[in-house]
Amino acid sequence: MDNSLEKQNEIIMKLLHYFITEKNYNPIILQGAENEIWLENLSSDYKIVRIVSGHIHNNEQLTFDIFKTKRVVKKIKKQTFSLNMNVLSFFTDLGENVHLENVKKNHMYFVNVSDEKNLNKYDFVLKSFPDITKKLVMNEKGMQLYLKITRDINVKNQRTNREVEDVFKEKTPIVTRVLVALNIMIYFYMVLTGNSELFTARFALFGPYVQLGQYYRLFTAAFLHADIFHLLFNCYALYIIGSQVESYLGKFKYIVIYIISIFSSSLLSMLFAGGNYFSVGASGAIFGLMGALLYFGYYYRVYLGNVLKSQIIPLIVINLIIGFVAPDIDNFGHIGGLIGGILATYAVGIKYKTGSFEKINGWILLFIYFAFLIFMAFSYAM
Repeated sequence: MDNSLEKQNEIIMKLLHYFITEKNYNPIILQGAENEIWLENLSSDYKIVRIVSGHIHNNEQLTFDIFKTKRVVKKIKKQTFSLNMNVLSFFTDLGENVHLENVKKNHMYFVNVSDEKNLNKYDFVLKSFPDITKKLVMNEKGMQLYLKITRDINVKNQRTNREVEDVFKEKTPIVTRVLVALNIMIYFYMVLTGNSELFTARFALFGPYVQLGQYYRLFTAAFLHADIFHLLFNCYALYIIGSQVESYLGKFKYIVIYIISIFSSSLLSMLFAGGNYFSVGASGAIFGLMGALLYFGYYYRVYLGNVLKSQIIPLIVINLIIGFVAPDIDNFGHIGGLIGGILATYAVGIKYKTGSFEKINGWILLFIYFAFLIFMAFSYAM
């Protein structure tokens, strides 16, 4: 094999090894893409990394390569709900007349990496990947290097597959069933004992009573329902949506999200409509679960991108619209639940996706949000 070609293949394999095993990038399958490898990590500074093995003769060919790349990136942005997407392209075979420094960036960054040492010239690469030059140094050569890289990538892919299978495998929705049963039992106890009006008067959300010290109403209102149709609709929605959230996030996180969504829903309802009527129902918490599903789907949008677009987002939007146009619906409670669910999921984190730093930021943001909401609800409630 020609030495230059062997060197090029070695660099390509090392880059693949680094970005897949060290930086959690995943390959993207693209139809018609020749002499280039696309990798994605939607949590990275550079969401897309391209490794281009084809020879780029001149600036005109580079311009055409950029044009093709932009078209593909545009499609990926739509599929992954990404507004901005930085693309890092590694060219392993550039002609002498190609001048990368003259190319307008516009979220696209280019590296000439005919030799690993070239990376030291690119500060933007070292800033985001400070260990790249160190990690590309390997003692193995030839076939031994190929076998090591292949083995490591296979191990990483197997681990990723196990993680995805663990997250998406169907689990028994025990907590959801308990919540549905609890709502049903409370409703029928109220009806059969003839205490519906008494329960509503004592436990429903009503801002002036909460301000007088009956804080329990912020929680208890979520387990009362106005009539059988209200109960059936909420229980059905709770079972369908709650089962998914419980399966994806786990029972403990699910309970935390549900409780936080209830309080967020009640406080926002109290702020904007708390003195106008008694408010009851689990719909605020259900909107919180939809918010959790939306946040989870964003992190796993490679797997749930179509579901986000065709089901989750339309479901949220349609229900919010219905809440604004239909009478006797506490839409501020729905909005509060949705916000609470998103922030709560940010705080508890997504398995295999979010780290401790992000979760700490989530709890800080949640604390600030509730401090502001409590102050406003008890100071300026309608």
